[in-house]
Amino acid sequence: MTSGLWELVLKGVWTTVQLLVLSGLLMTAVALVVGVARTNRHWIVRFLAGLYTEVFRGTSALVMIFWVFFVLPVAFGWQLVPLWAGTLALGLTYGAYGAEIVRGALNAVDPAQKEGGIALSFTPWQRLRLILLPQAVPEMIPSYCNLLVELLKGTALVSITGMGDLAFSGNLVRLALQESAHIYTYLLLIYFVIAFVITRLMRGLEKRLKAGIGKDPGNEREARAVKRRETTGVGGVV
Repeated sequence: MTSGLWELVLKGVWTTVQLLVLSGLLMTAVALVVGVARTNRHWIVRFLAGLYTEVFRGTSALVMIFWVFFVLPVAFGWQLVPLWAGTLALGLTYGAYGAEIVRGALNAVDPAQKEGGIALSFTPWQRLRLILLPQAVPEMIPSYCNLLVELLKGTALVSITGMGDLAFSGNLVRLALQESAHIYTYLLLIYFVIAFVITRLMRGLEKRLKAGIGKDPGNEREARAVKRRETTGVGGVV
């Protein structure tokens, strides 16, 4: 490829990274708020959070992008540029999946921890901030990492709005060179590299968070192996 075509691809990579970061931040905020609301003691809060989750999990991300970019301006007079339209659609859609990760992790915290917070007269907010989230967040990381990778692949959907992301730029290069095999192979490799970087960063974050609450992943594997050996009589410490 010529330098001009490579520049087009690199601009597409940068646009995809921008969209990934912005929609990832929105997804995280939505997931935390809705996930915590799913565990609220008031039924109306749980109902509204559950309604949001079911609606956005049950609709297509592609159709949601169409709706935000084409229907929203007609219905409400709000015309969003492709970057913000994609950020809103992807962040809200994948945030619904993230909310279930948050809810599951919070419910997995030992009930004794919650009871201890009540015994210490902590408010619900204090129990959430000081007891539940510090223990739940490290358990969210593996599932959240998978969701981020899925979000990365979902960013390709915004190319339908004419946004110059990686998929859109790659298609322009393909049309210019008439070489589908090479171009799409390059795109696959670029997406893989970005996903690999995300995975490594999230694994490092998981280790740091678990170390912060006294959970070393290596020690956890050893403890599970010992427990398995004691209960089944097979296996050993790896």
